Amino acid sequence: MKKLCMMTTVVALGLSFANCSSKDSVSTLTTEDQKVSYMIGLDMGAYLKNMGISVDRAALLQGITDTLTGKKHLMTPEEVTKLKEEFGKKMQEQQMAKSKASGEKNSKEGAEFLAKNKTQKDVITTASGLQYTIIKQGTGPKPKSTDMVSVNYRGTLLDGKEFDSSYKRGQPATFPVTGVIPGWTEALQLMNVGTKAKLFIPSNLAYGERAAGPDIGPNSTLIFEIELLEIKAPVAAPGALGAPSAPTQAKPIAPAAKK
Repeated sequence: MKKLCMMTTVVALGLSFANCSSKDSVSTLTTEDQKVSYMIGLDMGAYLKNMGISVDRAALLQGITDTLTGKKHLMTPEEVTKLKEEFGKKMQEQQMAKSKASGEKNSKEGAEFLAKNKTQKDVITTASGLQYTIIKQGTGPKPKSTDMVSVNYRGTLLDGKEFDSSYKRGQPATFPVTGVIPGWTEALQLMNVGTKAKLFIPSNLAYGERAAGPDIGPNSTLIFEIELLEIKAPVAAPGALGAPSAPTQAKPIAPAAKK
């Protein structure tokens, strides 16, 4: 999908170049074609920058122009295929090295934080390593693993950066108790309806070695403030009459990876 989107972007960008004047740059955007072209350019530039790809702009534009105009290419098809394979392998190795370094850093910082945090007053540590504090104690029932629940929550990284919040969306999230990361599944079954708690979730009870979106890196320890609002009807067996429709589910508390 990413490759297809990138190809579409390049084609669209090339078409805009083929139909524009020979000016090197524009200072104002007056037509719809200019605005669309500039939007595509921003997306393409952001993609290349985020991927850490060094680009020779003249060569990039020449490649697009040669393809659109049918001009003889400066590389043979065999050379292009070989370079694609070599470059793809190089980028994959760079991404793996970057991910490994990030994971090691996050793992170390998480372990240090949790070791210190567990000594704080009112912090409870479970056998799994989950840590939590009670902000407000509710008096309602506790959900079971077969239940669905409705919660409000706010998720942050160790540095305080917020990566998701149902409060900001103005709508609670509803999902099965077992349909979320392990740290959430465990914590929810310890909470009474009406309880608001702060969770400190080790990476192995969150997303582990995999990243989750642009903000949550590998081996990240996560902090959540969650408020259990309501217990919904139990989850029916797959295919059963009256089985609930797919619940609204927030990205940071997506289903845990299958082992």
